[in-house]
Amino acid sequence: MAKPSPVITGLRCRCYKCGEGKVFDGYLKLKPACEVCGEDYAKSDTGDGPAFFVMFLALILFGPFFFLLPLAPWPMWGLVTGFIVLAVVMLAFIFWILPPFKAVLLNLQLANKAAPAEFED
Repeated sequence: MAKPSPVITGLRCRCYKCGEGKVFDGYLKLKPACEVCGEDYAKSDTGDGPAFFVMFLALILFGPFFFLLPLAPWPMWGLVTGFIVLAVVMLAFIFWILPPFKAVLLNLQLANKAAPAEFED
């Protein structure tokens, strides 16, 4: 049996090793181990990486609209409503895409046996 891709299993929020077990216990809380294959998730730490990548992607996708919206020839109440709607859509996008990004980074870290840098004396 071929090993599943860490990216595909991460997008599905599944274990990188077996492709079946769920990675999260809650919204972003990692399980201690995979319930199917027993892979230990305690030795990994994605840090702020997922949040950085998601915010960068949100900036690329939604940033131009925040700059172009004030140029619209709408009354003030239309502009305020537009900003509120745009902010809500952006936040919904961020909260929707954050768990898969965290799972992808976790799976890549575990599949490639990434570890903190060690320097020789």
